[in-house]
Amino acid sequence: MTLALDSTVDEDATAEADYAVRFAHVSKSFGRPGKQQLVLDDISLDVAPGEFVTLIGASGCGKSTLLNLTAGLDAASTGRISVPGGRPALMFQEHALFPWLTAGRNIELALRLRGVPKAERREEAERLLSLVRLNGSYGKRVHELSGGMRQRVALARALAQDSQLLLMDEPFAALDAITRDVLHEELTRIWSETGVSVLFVTHNVREAVRLAQRVVLLSSRPGRVVTEWRVDIEHPRRIEDAEVSALSVEITERLREEIRRHGQQ
Repeated sequence: MTLALDSTVDEDATAEADYAVRFAHVSKSFGRPGKQQLVLDDISLDVAPGEFVTLIGASGCGKSTLLNLTAGLDAASTGRISVPGGRPALMFQEHALFPWLTAGRNIELALRLRGVPKAERREEAERLLSLVRLNGSYGKRVHELSGGMRQRVALARALAQDSQLLLMDEPFAALDAITRDVLHEELTRIWSETGVSVLFVTHNVREAVRLAQRVVLLSSRPGRVVTEWRVDIEHPRRIEDAEVSALSVEITERLREEIRRHGQQ
């Protein structure tokens, strides 16, 4: 499927493509004709296979909208989004687990939708729980899990989709600092072990620098790619590391400039 001015998501790009997702002049407007609001304007960006990219920007700049377009939850107004590996997995800020199902059954639901035979689902769910370090939690219900554990189950469920691209919309924003720090380590480990590509939205600049290989700044509405930074800091990283802190200060100042510029328009 080739998409032009009325694009959604192109999932039929060649599997040999040198990108996990490509945004080609993507724009998105909301509202009825004559009273439309431009949210994203001419976004062009590639995420390479296996790359970890974070998106930052002021509230309302269209970061989450871009993820929704990539996931196929909405259609771009213009431009094209190409996802060669097929439909991506999406992880939200809220865990969105079904409270009447156990942790394992929540994961099995994703496996069933993927077409995994019933006889294999339990073993695969247990494997994914082990991957996120929740061994022995298959039979636990949502109310028995802490906030961090719920997000681990949500991550396991996203991984159960076996997608080559993982979209993460502020998945740790509601967690306390210590739990978030632990999950940063876990996500980095899982990303390294699986080779999945990650497009991660956050308001937290230090989180962006700690996790990503590349940080992309979007302008205030309408969202445009302003600049990006290559994060050449060796893993494992800590949020308090001097190099992480220094780059975070630089990016934060650039973000402030963008917010001030928008306020003067």
